[in-house]
Amino acid sequence: MPDTSTTALPPQALLDRWDAQQSAYIAHRESRFQVMLDVLRLHLPERFHALDLACGPGSLAARVLRAFPGARVTAVDHDPLLLRIADGVLGAYGERAAVRDTDLVRADWAVPLAGERIDAVVSSTALHWLSPAQLLAVYTELAALLPPGAVFLNADHLRFAPTEETLTALSERHDAEVQRTAFAAGADTWDEWYALAAAQPGMAPLAAERERRFADRPPQPLAPLHFHLSALRTAGFSEVGTVWQYLDDYVVLARR
Repeated sequence: MPDTSTTALPPQALLDRWDAQQSAYIAHRESRFQVMLDVLRLHLPERFHALDLACGPGSLAARVLRAFPGARVTAVDHDPLLLRIADGVLGAYGERAAVRDTDLVRADWAVPLAGERIDAVVSSTALHWLSPAQLLAVYTELAALLPPGAVFLNADHLRFAPTEETLTALSERHDAEVQRTAFAAGADTWDEWYALAAAQPGMAPLAAERERRFADRPPQPLAPLHFHLSALRTAGFSEVGTVWQYLDDYVVLARR
């Protein structure tokens, strides 16, 4: 990709580069999104309200809004820089989109959503930042928040168990292969994309606030698939399983 680091970029341009950057780390990213959209289309009425959990700059929320003209999306995250981009991108959808600053680690993160009917919750490549205990707490809160029949869809890398050495090795080799190809074609690395976004006008204070908010939250070990399925059942979801897999990349579905 051409170097645009000295040019002010609109939110959509930053999101486009985010999508290219994320596709370097997630093979068949659009396929996993399509599966999620298919589930929403097949399971829900034309008009529904979706919650995008840890929405980042709005990739998944924008896809839901484009695919379903009758849908409304509330997108939540705690990264102020990514929220600024999401607000700029999703603002094009007017009252159909709302962007909120929400910290999933806090016990009261869902309080602002009380009283709203939420028909579906979606999340992509985000919840791995939570510890197992935090993840179970979020799943438990979601089960309390959602009405019967509502669905939760989570797309993420869910690593194989340590005993599954061959599957783990194949996944690691494939990840490295996809990244080499994408970066050679000009995709940003995560660090390059973030530096570009932080250099945009007005973003420096948000980048500093982001560093402050997450300074004491190191990356967590990736929880395996069986933990997510067990945690969702423990939280109170009635039906749990997977609707898509490519090596160690999954889309997990849970029905309330």
